[in-house]
Amino acid sequence: MIETAKRLENVGEYYFSSKLREVRQMLADGKPVINMGIGSPDLAPDASVVQALQFAVTDENAHEYQSYQGLPELRQAMAGFYQSQFAVTMDSNSEVLPLMGSKEGIMHIALAFLNPGDKVLIPNPGYPTYASVAEIAGAKSVYYDLNSGNNWEPDFAILETLDLSQVKLMWVGYPHMPTGAAGSLELFTKLVAFAKKHQILLVNDNPYSFIRNDEPISILQVEGAKDVALELNSLSKTFNMAGWRVGMVLGKADFITAILKVKSNMDSGMFYGIQKGAIEALKLGHEWFEKQNAIYDRRRKLVFTLARRLACTFDENAVGLFVWAKLPEGIASAETFIDEILRENHIFITPGTIFGSNGEGYIRFSLCVPEARIQEAIDRFKTAEK
Repeated sequence: MIETAKRLENVGEYYFSSKLREVRQMLADGKPVINMGIGSPDLAPDASVVQALQFAVTDENAHEYQSYQGLPELRQAMAGFYQSQFAVTMDSNSEVLPLMGSKEGIMHIALAFLNPGDKVLIPNPGYPTYASVAEIAGAKSVYYDLNSGNNWEPDFAILETLDLSQVKLMWVGYPHMPTGAAGSLELFTKLVAFAKKHQILLVNDNPYSFIRNDEPISILQVEGAKDVALELNSLSKTFNMAGWRVGMVLGKADFITAILKVKSNMDSGMFYGIQKGAIEALKLGHEWFEKQNAIYDRRRKLVFTLARRLACTFDENAVGLFVWAKLPEGIASAETFIDEILRENHIFITPGTIFGSNGEGYIRFSLCVPEARIQEAIDRFKTAEK
């Protein structure tokens, strides 16, 4: 018998990978499932982005292997985006690395910096992939609590009580997924100081800055952040390019060089046409964000109505692509709750528990659903709003 690698013993299949198979089977069986679980934008990229891709495929050498570092023009566009949106200056030659989606970057960072036995600080609740890549790299996950009482931000007094001697890396992500907490430059300043004090690599996962958020921020705005911090970003949500797989990691040259060592052994460069489309997307201005956010704001109001139908409560000031809702008292299990709704009402909602134990008692609605479908979901519940 050929056994799998030990690194997979504590790594499960990604929740959405398995759950969406169930949803697809229900659809194949004729069940009219409304998927409100996954954050995959249903809106199209700007027409100029699609046009740039179309034109690029006829360029000379468009179908050859591309640079592991991406086109110089793409790196320049990414650096320019950070300059115009965050007033952060990055050297496009050495401090910016295009990625095939920021999820790829999470794995590359783990492999570049973690040794077996190292520890990683991971938010609870937070993106499940952080823990999975730690396991694959042979590191140990150390969860730090986030809760509503502290606005889903780390409690530094508690962090300082932990044994941090073997902690090599800390994941954060603001605006926060799944809760929608916006974060602040004050928080980022505290995080950078904490990372410097304990010699921890700090990684901010930042794909939601421009979605229903009036004050986008970057951890790289903090003075001295480059000494200890990297930032991941993505075009998936911001520009409706999830399937294009375009992301970036930004930080000081030494960090980027280490990540490139991993990346260059795992792919052969991003397709030329996609890079050209990404360059065009990064040129879009505030009018683009305002148009997208107007759509998401209308959808959010309808989701609020749906959440109230389920007797849930929520923070109307949260930002990002989701509505994080607290279940009514007496509901023992978020997963049981959403499974019952999926079975009886044919609506898929994400249980908060997939993001960590502190997600128990919560569910997450995606705004990547047309208004008519959200209204249909509301109409499937006959219980009057409370």
